[in-house]
Amino acid sequence: MKDNEYMKKWMRAAAIRAVKTMAQTAIATIGASAVLSAVDWPVVVSASVLSGVLSLLTSVAGLPEVE
Repeated sequence: MKDNEYMKKWMRAAAIRAVKTMAQTAIATIGASAVLSAVDWPVVVSASVLSGVLSLLTSVAGLPEVE
């Protein structure tokens, strides 16, 4: 039962961290354009998703929020 509770906490913390990382990446990628109409949206989405995946993989090493 204790492992199940730990896993729920870990999944929640990892998801929150991944969403924040994705948002930061999207903001940085959009901000690199001089004009909003010049934003390359497929690149923004691709970079954001990749950063989310990398965040989840990094979270496997451990999350200080859960420990």
